[in-house]
Amino acid sequence: MTDLEPEAEAVTAPPSLSPRHRMTVLLSMCLALVLVIAGVTMLVNALSLIAEDLNLSQAKQAWVVDAYALPFAALLMIAGAIGDRYGRRGALLAGTALFGFGSLLSALVSSGNELLACRAITGVGAALIMPGTLSTITSVFPAEQRSRAVGVWSGFAMGGGTLGLLGSGLLLQQFWWGSVFVVAAGIALVTFVVIALAVPSTRSSRPVSLDPAGTALSAIGVGALVFGIIEGPEHGWTSLLTVGSVLLAVVALVMFVWWELRVEEPLLDPRLFRLAGFGTGAAGLFIMFLALFGFFLVSMQFLQLMLGYSPLKAAVALLPQMAVMIPLSIAAAPLSMRVGQRRLTTIGLVFAALGMASFATLDAHSPYAQFLVCIILVSIGVGLSMTPATTAIVNALPLAKQGVASAVNDTSREIGAALGVAVLGSAFNTAYRSKITPALDGLTPETAASVKEAPAVALETARGLGSGGPDLTVAAQHAFESGLRAAVLLSAALLALGALYTWWRAPGQAEAAAPSLDDELDALTAEALVLVEPDPRPVPCLRPC
Repeated sequence: MTDLEPEAEAVTAPPSLSPRHRMTVLLSMCLALVLVIAGVTMLVNALSLIAEDLNLSQAKQAWVVDAYALPFAALLMIAGAIGDRYGRRGALLAGTALFGFGSLLSALVSSGNELLACRAITGVGAALIMPGTLSTITSVFPAEQRSRAVGVWSGFAMGGGTLGLLGSGLLLQQFWWGSVFVVAAGIALVTFVVIALAVPSTRSSRPVSLDPAGTALSAIGVGALVFGIIEGPEHGWTSLLTVGSVLLAVVALVMFVWWELRVEEPLLDPRLFRLAGFGTGAAGLFIMFLALFGFFLVSMQFLQLMLGYSPLKAAVALLPQMAVMIPLSIAAAPLSMRVGQRRLTTIGLVFAALGMASFATLDAHSPYAQFLVCIILVSIGVGLSMTPATTAIVNALPLAKQGVASAVNDTSREIGAALGVAVLGSAFNTAYRSKITPALDGLTPETAASVKEAPAVALETARGLGSGGPDLTVAAQHAFESGLRAAVLLSAALLALGALYTWWRAPGQAEAAAPSLDDELDALTAEALVLVEPDPRPVPCLRPC
């Protein structure tokens, strides 16, 4: 084994920027990050209204969410490589332009399939944005300030989802559902201007391979897996379509690993995951985002359908989550240096698992106070664990490999988010349909089929049934509760497994301070980050310098 000492690597120092300019860069990257994260939650808040207007089934609703998350997750690695090779500012600018264009088109659609296509365009833009945010921060901040900057970034990564819910709730209170996409396009325009004015471009000084074969295999593997999981409840888990999709995913991902181990310049060398901090950090983020985004999908429906909250009131009900997570994520950076990544991440995942399991006690008559206790427990857990998991990935590799570290960090989050919507959404759908089926006797085949599709449709149908409406309403509520329990208990189990894995595998304080890697990877550490596109004019700050 050979120790990797970042200070000994042939890398340039971070670009020479004033402290205030660095802070401007940090805030602009956080703005871009919030744009990407809120792109999911703004849609989730409007999903019930979109489903009613465009007549979307529960499976179609999951696809509307994953039409954004899937290309986002599948293209993150290649997008990170493009930023490393051609300059991260250019990738950020292209991504924000594409994100804004896709968002604007989403506001103009008239069918579910059109919305899927527009959300896919937006997801490609998000993939170009996301890797550049963290790698730009780690490139411009010196080592002694990097953990705190990553903590701020992590806080906005968690708070961005709630900000998206709140903003979309305010819009939906006054306007039609397309307004959330119009505003997202406006924020993308502002982000584009801020990046163009304030962010220096960094890239690798060494040519970076884009590895088209590895990119194709990873995209096919992730796409087929998510497709199979989403379509399982619709076509049956033993159907040819479902089984075939999962088998295709397994074959593609195995081939991806095989190819990456043999190609001279891989998109992602699988051996990096043998680093304890790198592997456990990626696993922890994957599990956290799988749990969180699947939870977002069902919790917003619980608040709106079961408790009768408006989209705005539902978003306000989740604000305590942001108030807990953001301060904890910032405080977790110095705290993890004292107690170690292993302890802090494990403790956080245990809290999150307990909080998620507590959601299984909720029903249609639960008070908000009970819901609040649940989200605070989850928020404490995620706030404590996300920053050390992110920092573990960043610190596991030298400065020369921060593009790889940032892309893996983002890919872990987004594949987790995509699979969270797919896996937990499918668990919800399977339990809901099983529970609602006995209550469909006496309904016409067409009505029964629509009621079986989604709780929102069932409750809307019940309001127009006359004397039979109350019975169907109660049945739909009980079926929703069954689906909720299935989703959150599965989520809690995954978080608990993540805690056990982190405790077993994550590095202690001494190990984290001196990461190591096999001799086979030594050649990978010669890469350097340099400032490109020098401009003799001073880069303006966005606030007084």
